[in-house]
Amino acid sequence: MSSEGLLKEMQSLGEKFLLKLQKLPKADPVEIVAFCVVLLFIVTVLLLMIIACSCCCYSCCGCNERPDHRRRKIQVRPISH
Repeated sequence: MSSEGLLKEMQSLGEKFLLKLQKLPKADPVEIVAFCVVLLFIVTVLLLMIIACSCCCYSCCGCNERPDHRRRKIQVRPISH
């Protein structure tokens, strides 16, 4: 998909969202609850993605001032009896 197509798609989604928000005060209670559930789901997914990315970057990039133990190679030695 080209960047122009993506921009047009994002604009049409934004217009549909604004139209839905404008019609929301006159909507049925079921439609309002459904809209809130979908909106809550989207916000939750975005929040979880932000938390996951920040935790991953925090542990991988050395932001925590300690070496990353996952990157260190451990040499396995046989057990002597």
